[in-house]
Amino acid sequence: MKKYTYRAIDLQGKRYSGVYLAESERDLREKLSEQGMFLVSSRTKADKPPHPFFSLSGKVSASELSGFCRQFSIMIGSGTSIGESLMLLTQQAHSGYFKRVLKQVDEDVKAGKLLSEAMARHRHAFPDFFRSMVRIGEASGAIESVLNSLADYLETESKLRAKMRAALTYPTVLILMAVGIVVLMVAYVIPTFRTALAAMHVEMPALTENLYECGQWLRANWWIFLSAVFAAVGAWALFLRWKKGRYIWDAIKFRMPIAGKIVRNNVAARFCRAFSLLVGGGMDIVAAMEETGRVFGNAYARGQFSRAADDVRRGMALSAALQRYGLFPAELLQMISVGERTGELDGILKRSCSYFENRVERSILTVTSLLQPIILCLIGAAVGVLFYAVYSPMLQVMNSL
Repeated sequence: MKKYTYRAIDLQGKRYSGVYLAESERDLREKLSEQGMFLVSSRTKADKPPHPFFSLSGKVSASELSGFCRQFSIMIGSGTSIGESLMLLTQQAHSGYFKRVLKQVDEDVKAGKLLSEAMARHRHAFPDFFRSMVRIGEASGAIESVLNSLADYLETESKLRAKMRAALTYPTVLILMAVGIVVLMVAYVIPTFRTALAAMHVEMPALTENLYECGQWLRANWWIFLSAVFAAVGAWALFLRWKKGRYIWDAIKFRMPIAGKIVRNNVAARFCRAFSLLVGGGMDIVAAMEETGRVFGNAYARGQFSRAADDVRRGMALSAALQRYGLFPAELLQMISVGERTGELDGILKRSCSYFENRVERSILTVTSLLQPIILCLIGAAVGVLFYAVYSPMLQVMNSL
């Protein structure tokens, strides 16, 4: 079907305009005439979805999506239709990219598509998991409660990400400061001292001489150094874009002794919230597992979870399948086992969300409390070496005097 923008008029002379899906202009004319309208003019509408390339983040943020869900659910709960709600939401203060997406979704819904079908065209804006939940809400007639649940999930996810970014900001600033101090000392300070002391015929220590040579090379070949840095960053980005490379790196992160705790607890928390949401919405366990794997943010965990889903499909119990691959802590596996026996799996997992989210926060605090003194010690050692290289020749001069 094609999308047409049209202008029409009825027998009372009232004018209409809008967007409609039709096979052809003749089909459009017939559909409008069934509604008591006569087609005046029409043209096919370009229907290419907007691309997020020129948006700041490259996608819709979790906080913006949660705000959209919350407002949408409130409007539907107050008796407003989906079409009217979408029209009002397009007028809200969203980002430019998301506003363009909502306008197209609004047009598609008015043209006769289901909300989930309209959202399916905008995979950058609405994740697979999100679209699956909307589809469940439409099928069950509980779109309002589904949107509320999605808003809760996205708000929690946004808070966790914000806490992780805040926890890593201070160590990152310290590392950048250390790199800046080292480059400044090696490239400018040490050469200045070396030139002045060489004029006094002071013999340079081996450490000072080596650092001076490094500084001279850096000043003469800075473009090689920067090219190497950019090449390394680019190679790392390509490695992570490679499917197998992402899997290897995510497997390493998952099994790290300290930082791996954050990854494992985060995967457990996302599983609890997403799986309880899907099963509580009426989706069967195997289909819910297929959708839940998309929200882990870890290719290794997603791969192992997919194997567990295959085992469940073949008849294995959920708790036994998950235990086989060692993805989740023993406490969570026990809760899943209890939920299977009592038939309250979604309720138990929903109540477990906050427990594992708190474990994520504690793990982040533990890692950052360990990182900060380690980084400070490394910075102190680097600065100490540099100052020794600068002042040891000066001490020789003072001793000779």
